[in-house]
Amino acid sequence: MILKNKNAVIYGAGGAIGSAVAIAFAKEGARVFLTGRDTSKLEAVANEIAAAGGSAEIAEVDALDKTAVMNHLTSVIERFGTVDISFNAIGIPQTGVQGIPLVQLPVESFVLPITTYSKSHFITAQAAAKHMAARKAGVIITLTAAPSRLAAPWWVAWRPHGLQLNP
Repeated sequence: MILKNKNAVIYGAGGAIGSAVAIAFAKEGARVFLTGRDTSKLEAVANEIAAAGGSAEIAEVDALDKTAVMNHLTSVIERFGTVDISFNAIGIPQTGVQGIPLVQLPVESFVLPITTYSKSHFITAQAAAKHMAARKAGVIITLTAAPSRLAAPWWVAWRPHGLQLNP
């Protein structure tokens, strides 16, 4: 159990990736704190972890709300001493973002993933870093753009070799 006695906060823990990571961390001995905006999804993950003998708590936390993130982390630290791992796997609804040809895509839809992921990663990483820096220990992990590797016709995609229009 490589994460025994470690505390891990998972943002977006109700999603496919966040829940899988939370379950894996719990199996390795971590106490996991599942956060997200849909507590019914978080409860399902917490129940699965508890059924396997792990420890999980849920909290409704919007990863785009700096105050909510800081308050939650402070609560975890006050009760359990540390935050050892911060894992951000938030997602956004793809409605109005994917599947729309470039020439019809509103600029607001184009920038939504960029601003949402960047803001949430900054907020959650900064909050965790404030607590981890004092101890000189901890791990911050962020995950973004799971759909970025999906092929879609008539989409603009950034590639290592520049801008490419997928016909």
